[in-house]
Amino acid sequence: MVAWSSVRKFTAIALGTGAGLGAYLYHRLGSDERKVHALWTISDTTVNPYALWDSNWDYRSPRYLVKPIVNTSTQEENRYNDDIERVTPRSVRHIILVRHAEYLHAGDTDDTHNLTMRGCVQAKYTGRRLRELGVRWDKIIISTMTRAQETADIILKEIDFDPERLVNCSYIREGAPIPPQPPVGHWRPPKAFFRDGARIEAAFRRYFHRALPTEKEDTYTLIVGHGNVIRYFVCRALQFPPEAWLRININHASITWLTIHPSGNVTIECLGDSGFMPPEYLTNRVPVLSKGLL
Repeated sequence: MVAWSSVRKFTAIALGTGAGLGAYLYHRLGSDERKVHALWTISDTTVNPYALWDSNWDYRSPRYLVKPIVNTSTQEENRYNDDIERVTPRSVRHIILVRHAEYLHAGDTDDTHNLTMRGCVQAKYTGRRLRELGVRWDKIIISTMTRAQETADIILKEIDFDPERLVNCSYIREGAPIPPQPPVGHWRPPKAFFRDGARIEAAFRRYFHRALPTEKEDTYTLIVGHGNVIRYFVCRALQFPPEAWLRININHASITWLTIHPSGNVTIECLGDSGFMPPEYLTNRVPVLSKGLL
């Protein structure tokens, strides 16, 4: 009897503990916004604010652009539906980002940071690859820094474009967008983050958004810029933690392709693609002077 009594007590405790744990998990994870998608990951927005997609990330979601329904009359519902229809995008925006080609970090000013011979060849390969896409470029945006300008000059000789659609932009100059996580011990420029972060974020808001409702066909924007800026743009566009930008590596003159759908969803077609170049032209760091140029 003593043994049986102990078993019953143990069973009661176990059942009570299990019920309590179940109630806790149901309370914490039972809502639509807190579901366990797999045993090894929990999309708990109280812990991870990036777990859910923000459909109004560019502040252009149609239902946020029109006056809400004020009553249940048919006339009011028709007015609301017409307004939604008027501001709803129809087309897809393609943003193709190209990192500048290899350059030589010679001197303390941007004017001396010219492309190496290898960098010139890299840019030519990239231009040919962009030409093979066979798209009509609606806008070409180029950083005002020397290495980006020289890369763009070579690329533009390989593709068809309207010179009136070309923009030189200082907002996308290279910089330090946000302190990275994990921190980098040998690179901690707090002044640079403070100076560059707002500028680079402003560039993202200027160029990354869904299509205008008046645009009937898909558009293609080419941006020739810099590694840090492109990596930050990728994190922001995909709603990854922006502090993760330094975990991404992209080669010189590589192509990154982001697509913004009418719904506001963003997909990445390729990240740092440089497979169209021979292996000997694949680089991602500034060459050392003592090693010479190629």
